[in-house]
Amino acid sequence: MSTHAVSRIATKPTGRPLVHGAVTCPRPVPGAALRLFLFHHAGGSHLLYKDWEAELPADWEVCLLDAPGRGNLRDTPPIDNSVELVDFFSREILRWTSRPFAFFGHSMGALVAYELTRHLAAEKRRLPLWLGLSACGAPRPAHDDAEETGARPALTDDELRRLLRSLGGTPDVVLNEGALWRLFSPIFRNDFTLVDTWRPEADAEPLRVPTSVFGGDNDPMVRRESLAAWTDRTEHFLGLNMFDGGHFYLDSRRRSTVRRITAAVAAARRTAQEHID
Repeated sequence: MSTHAVSRIATKPTGRPLVHGAVTCPRPVPGAALRLFLFHHAGGSHLLYKDWEAELPADWEVCLLDAPGRGNLRDTPPIDNSVELVDFFSREILRWTSRPFAFFGHSMGALVAYELTRHLAAEKRRLPLWLGLSACGAPRPAHDDAEETGARPALTDDELRRLLRSLGGTPDVVLNEGALWRLFSPIFRNDFTLVDTWRPEADAEPLRVPTSVFGGDNDPMVRRESLAAWTDRTEHFLGLNMFDGGHFYLDSRRRSTVRRITAAVAAARRTAQEHID
């Protein structure tokens, strides 16, 4: 049997989803060439990335993360502090990082992916070979924070609904149905508190991890220049990827987004190999 045939057998998906704590693996791949961890937005869950595994390479294992208070962790108290949430995720992914892995986060998920990468570096643990940051501006001085976020946790229910409608990404039934709104609005407020109280280290050294940034041309919350500012936060900036759409551009541009993620990971691998050589 050829080496290629052995490789194909070793990476054949099992077809049985696996759930362990915060991690949902919809398509386990024994001997996976890469594990891609996907971090969701504020108020969201791993369902943001539903069916993404079908668009990604067959030898990648997709790992979807849920923050406490939603998804598989709906009975776990939510966390409204970025340091605590990063510490939580660092423990949850520990058993999954024995193979090469990469991070992609959208909005709040990008903040978490960035800080988790820094956390792993500080602990001298294995780092992702690539970091993807979507719909999240680079850290800025504290006095600029209100420009894009505002005091969202203090918004009335009507104001919060209007904000969520303007951003997209939240089903109308959640915004319009009283019982569902009462269920989900505390999660939105919790996550907005986390994002709006995030205080990144002002003089943090640039990451050594190759980084790509993604965003929507018409995002009312995150401007292009805020996305481009990530160039100062990494030693290996792989580019800014802009798409037609708003804050949730990836709802209608999933296939294009996944293609660029795949290409960026390939570029990061080449960069890593060049450093080895």
